Amino acid sequence: MSSKLSLLATSAVLAVSFGVPAYAQSGNTIEELVVTAEKREQSLQDVPVAISAFTSEKRDLIGVNTIADITNFTPGLEYNAQNDRNTLRGVGRNTNVHAADGSVAQYSDGVYTSSTVEAGKTPLFVDRVEVLRGPQGTLYGRNAIGGAINIISKRPTEEFYGEVRAKYENYNHYVLEAATSGPTMIEGVKFRLGANWDRQTKGWFKNTVPGFPDEGNIINTKYVEGQLQFDFNENFEGWMKLGWFDWHNKGGGPGSRSFWTPFAFPDYEFANPGLVPTPGYACRASTGVTNVVTVGGLTQAQACANPSLTDERKFASAVPYQVKLTGTMVFASEWIYHAENFDVKYVLGGTHYHYTLNTPPGGQDQAPISSYTLPRVLPPALTGLPNALVSPGLGPTIKNRYASKYEEVKNWITHEVNISSTGDGPLNWLVGAYYYDEDYKQPSSSSLFEQQIGPNFISNAVCLQTGGVCPALPPQVNIYDGRPEFDIQSKAVFGQIDWEFTETWKMTLGLRYSDDHKSGKESLRLLCFDVATCAAAPELAGNFVIDLTQLPTVVSYGTVGALPEGVSSLTTVDRATGFATRHLDSSWDAVTGTAGLQWEPDSDTNAYFRYSRGYKAGGFRVGIDTVIGASPYTDKETSDAFEIGLKKNFGNRFQANISAFYYEYKNAQIPITVAQTAGGLGQAQSIFYNIPESISQGIEFETQWVPIDNLQILFNYSYLDAHVKSSQGVVDPADPAALDVDADPIISHAQCVAAQGTAAACSSDVFTIGIPNGGFQRGQDLSGQDLPNAPRNKVAVNANYTWDMDAGSLIGSVSYIWRDKQYGSIFNRSYYKSPAWDQVDARLIWKDRDDRFTLIASVKNLFDDIGYTGGASAGRRAGFVPGYVLGAAGAAGAGIAPVVQGIASSYPINPPRTYGVELQYRF
Repeated sequence: MSSKLSLLATSAVLAVSFGVPAYAQSGNTIEELVVTAEKREQSLQDVPVAISAFTSEKRDLIGVNTIADITNFTPGLEYNAQNDRNTLRGVGRNTNVHAADGSVAQYSDGVYTSSTVEAGKTPLFVDRVEVLRGPQGTLYGRNAIGGAINIISKRPTEEFYGEVRAKYENYNHYVLEAATSGPTMIEGVKFRLGANWDRQTKGWFKNTVPGFPDEGNIINTKYVEGQLQFDFNENFEGWMKLGWFDWHNKGGGPGSRSFWTPFAFPDYEFANPGLVPTPGYACRASTGVTNVVTVGGLTQAQACANPSLTDERKFASAVPYQVKLTGTMVFASEWIYHAENFDVKYVLGGTHYHYTLNTPPGGQDQAPISSYTLPRVLPPALTGLPNALVSPGLGPTIKNRYASKYEEVKNWITHEVNISSTGDGPLNWLVGAYYYDEDYKQPSSSSLFEQQIGPNFISNAVCLQTGGVCPALPPQVNIYDGRPEFDIQSKAVFGQIDWEFTETWKMTLGLRYSDDHKSGKESLRLLCFDVATCAAAPELAGNFVIDLTQLPTVVSYGTVGALPEGVSSLTTVDRATGFATRHLDSSWDAVTGTAGLQWEPDSDTNAYFRYSRGYKAGGFRVGIDTVIGASPYTDKETSDAFEIGLKKNFGNRFQANISAFYYEYKNAQIPITVAQTAGGLGQAQSIFYNIPESISQGIEFETQWVPIDNLQILFNYSYLDAHVKSSQGVVDPADPAALDVDADPIISHAQCVAAQGTAAACSSDVFTIGIPNGGFQRGQDLSGQDLPNAPRNKVAVNANYTWDMDAGSLIGSVSYIWRDKQYGSIFNRSYYKSPAWDQVDARLIWKDRDDRFTLIASVKNLFDDIGYTGGASAGRRAGFVPGYVLGAAGAAGAGIAPVVQGIASSYPINPPRTYGVELQYRF
């Protein structure tokens, strides 16, 4: 780290030592930046809100090309490209289940969007990105409990304008884009057209399996946009935008490979516990043949070596990633009527969105073995059933390339009307109403796509609910198949006043009432196909394929009076398809708002205090990896946030914006497992858990300094302490027995022994068939644990210097970023921790005197370091032959004991060193 800081300091000193040519005329002072953070145009320094703003010029200057780059220079903001989730000051999204909302609202030209993707559009299309930190409960409302990201497009120009940009980088990455705008033949109507093509053919990650593709930003994306602006008369104006996205990516884009898993492949499983490798089978990977070992008297083949153990950017996978965004359209418009003392604005917009992700199971690689031979087994509980699978011996061969498919098909429309004052008096006001409607489908499935499962089940198929007789199925049916569908509606009314009651003091008061309603259904079929745990928990509350000959058209399960909260129907099973279905319905509402006091003794000083009440609707945990079982309902989140800030200009050479904040954050929504018993031991259930109370507090600095003409230094620092204040009974899925040295179980070892009966049962991590949830589990006390993806310290520095010449100007720009360790879970364990990291970027920018040509040479991650864009995820790697395997003598229950092989961590990592050139031409 010290050497890199020295490099940055040396670059700044060298820039000064070159001096400024005598003919230089530019002063390079700090310019005023106008933002629309409070739905009216204001100087950023006058807004009593902590804001980081990035103009297209600033993005080109310091190299902010992606959403991840925005996080580098925004205190408190984190973004993980692996799952397209963002977090602000520790408040963020912890699941991609769409029936639960994000905590940072994204607005593109005033239209709400649930994806962060639009913030990553290039500077050719985006005029400005504003990141508002802290709850924005009055003016933004929906899902803005953590903050809001405001994306403002470049608009049509008065005069004809055109620009072409071309960029080429290593890994055969090129970007071609163009835009043109100006007046049309119709008086009062202007236009803008733009198009972008982003293509990369070589991946950042090398696949060691012959014949299978490399991955990591292998993309082929297109974006086309058209705008019209109307000046009907002096009182009425309008604007509209239509955009089209198309992605056909091979291992690139949100959701694709950007992680590193340095852990040995499991010895005995590929996709599911109980799948046993064929003895002696040679691995496809170039590492050579497998190691054949003998366990419990049976010979099995160990999996291939994981190349990620020795190289962070190598992997072995026979199931490629694929990311698609097809037929996706975005529309935004605004219509403004200017009255004498107020404006009436109507914002209308919406999106049709279709995203598809194909991955290995759970996004994790396994050993690339092509087939398994299964033992012919049956759980002892089924030996009395009329089933022919009770004889010992070898079972079928499983073609085990296992893939998952995830989709989001969404349509949403938003309406907002606001009326705002335009006078110059001491009182400014704004009132408005908001309506949002969305329908979505989020199907996800997993399959052994080379395996013929039908027309009848084979091997360990379990159909206890139907007497052990399983129905016929078509070939290549999905093992897991979830199909949730929902409709979401959000309504709100809001108002805010700003009263300048003296020349130097201003008061702000705002209120918003929000009402959210979500209704839909979850339909799911889970085939217990060669999975040992099906014997212990068959069909998981109705998720099974039923016997077509013995059941009526629809079978219902459950009791009306015992329905979990938010569940509006019994679970029914369709005998023709085997899908279990239940309906969900609930509403949430809240009054939120803000109260603030602002002191401006002079034009260069803005000191403020602000209280904000934040809210996020509750939701449901359905789809992706869930099954119909425990209550999917989660309560709403709220926060009470207090902030003091100072925005100060020292002449036109130094600017400092400082904020300190304290949140009381209640009911944070976390998908997790909790112990059902008060003592925290025994059976557990997987739910959407509300953490009772958390705290987020910290301090943030954003500064700009122009020590001499043409030299600018940007410095950002933030300290964040976001932690759980109270939470008990939560089970760590990677360590359910709470055996880790840092675990804090609610019950002691002695209490566990008394409950379990033996000391051995409380001192070893086991997968035990026949015990609920696979073995004993202890809930933990999470008080004091950091919230996910909330590094305590962040530093970003940029130094840029401009040399003015007769022919144009040359700008050198160097950035240094450092980020503290962070956790990917509310359990602060070593296996969830991503280490601290740093990175250096550099750019050289040439502009001609007429500002027609710009040439940029850039390098990112100059030292090719490994950086971590989020906390780690972790899971238990358990390879074993099920305990109910028939032994050589045919005795039921004999066989090989379970083996837990450890906890595997996956780290989301940054791109390697990339470098290239970009040419911009304007006409």
